[in-house]
Amino acid sequence: MTPPPPRAALEEGAAVPADGPAAGLPPARPSRGNRAAARRRERQHEIVVSTRRLFDARGMRSANIEDIAAAVGVNRAIIYRHFSSKEELFALTLADYLVELDTRLHATDDESAGPRERLERVNREFATYCLEHPAFVDCALALLGKPGPMLLDEISESSLLRLGSLMAGELRRIAGLLVLARAESGAVLSVEDADLLANALYMQVLGVMHLARSGVVVRPSSSGLPVWAPVDADRIVEMVVQMGRAVAAEVTPAPLPATE
Repeated sequence: MTPPPPRAALEEGAAVPADGPAAGLPPARPSRGNRAAARRRERQHEIVVSTRRLFDARGMRSANIEDIAAAVGVNRAIIYRHFSSKEELFALTLADYLVELDTRLHATDDESAGPRERLERVNREFATYCLEHPAFVDCALALLGKPGPMLLDEISESSLLRLGSLMAGELRRIAGLLVLARAESGAVLSVEDADLLANALYMQVLGVMHLARSGVVVRPSSSGLPVWAPVDADRIVEMVVQMGRAVAAEVTPAPLPATE
């Protein structure tokens, strides 16, 4: 005899066998709490999508809470009902960028290629994405430039966990390719060193691509006065690829100090 489904399954509207004791009964309705939670998630998603649209259209620094609320069709109080702070909203918007970035990196990372070629492709795609989405670079630098304790004060633990998990996935990809590239040349790179190098390379790419966004570099002149000179964005992208090559080939970080 088929055992009856758990009560929780019935309450949540889960499917049961057609010949079971619940056959013929109307499907259970979602509880009021589940419906409220679903509406809350839907509204949060709407706000994040609107925030990203504003970021892409006007840049992160030009988008304020009032503009975001107007784009969603609510007042700013509703924004803060769903997000503990502006920083938390921006963190989850950054997470939305990271989901898209991870999809592109996964698509470009051909596992049949050698590790150095794979690393070059991943770095080039990362740099290209930064070039296409300057607000992503601004948002990442604004949040990652803050000390950890400050982020914990401004962003909920669940939002930080989501953001960190997405970043960790990208860093894991880079670190793994660094280990494989070193192994190809007969060198050994520890997991700890690979993680540190991946983090350093990740932040370097963001900083360099911010330079590409500005479009200019400062050069000294014979008179001693600074000269503002244009810089080609494609050249900056190739510089990112070269940085990855250098890290994969030669650089090993100094040992981290022991923690008590």
